Amino acid sequence: MRPAANVLPAFLLYEVVTSLQWPLTGFPYLCLLIIGIYYSMMFDITSPQNPRIKSVMRLQSKQSERREQNLIVVEGFREIGLAIKAGFESVELFVAPDVCDSERWVLLQNQFPKTFTLSGESFARLAYRESSDGFIALFRPRYFVPGDFTGRINPVFIVLEGVEKPGNLGAVLRTADAARADAVWLCDTPTDIYNPNAIRSSVGCIFTVPVLQTSSTEALQWFRENGVVTLAAALTAKEEYHLTDLTGPVALVFGTEATGLSDLWLHKSDKQILIPMRGQIDSLNVSISAAVMVFEAMRQRNFIS
Repeated sequence: MRPAANVLPAFLLYEVVTSLQWPLTGFPYLCLLIIGIYYSMMFDITSPQNPRIKSVMRLQSKQSERREQNLIVVEGFREIGLAIKAGFESVELFVAPDVCDSERWVLLQNQFPKTFTLSGESFARLAYRESSDGFIALFRPRYFVPGDFTGRINPVFIVLEGVEKPGNLGAVLRTADAARADAVWLCDTPTDIYNPNAIRSSVGCIFTVPVLQTSSTEALQWFRENGVVTLAAALTAKEEYHLTDLTGPVALVFGTEATGLSDLWLHKSDKQILIPMRGQIDSLNVSISAAVMVFEAMRQRNFIS
């Protein structure tokens, strides 16, 4: 890996020479030629058509590719740092020296077995954020199962049934992280939890909050066997959420704004609860509903995890 300090002088010289009047001849032209060669040698990847670039782009766009390669794509220094802190296995780091902060690069340089430096043009092909900070990384995904939560003391789970939009998942994960919920449980949904949009909208909370996926039937059975009270958010409920005892082990269950919860959850949950709606609209976005209820649970616990 090339240190950022070696990259900066070439960029400065490049800027100086390219600011000269054209056409260049003689010494200025020779300088430009030398710097052009040096500039290209500073990068491991200079072409947007490089096979590594194309491989990462497939990982970004195709869930099947992520599963086949067992890799996920993470963009941004903060998100990469959270994945490392959470113990996710790091695989490769892609850096744009002319975009990234050199001090941040130093912090990441020993965290990956492989690092590739990219030209601005090639990195722009990978970046899916409008203002990228110059870091994209590959990690191995991590998947949780119900047994990972057996024995949790007084847990709070957020259950989402049928929620498919990565943006909604990301927003709920931010709430779960802020409230220190034990996990977000996805039921009966094909959502890829490591979709780049979900990672981005969660601002990296996908790495700080355990997420697991099961059927609704499996989730209900596990909650019953482990003494977790299931509370279904429903417009048909008679009891308001803030009047419900949320101090014990609970699973707060939410459906989509469009269809709500299935009959299975409405009929098999221990209780239905609702958020009183005082306006003309009768529903909230699922991420808002989850935030209201999970923070009420934390308030009742005096915000002690």
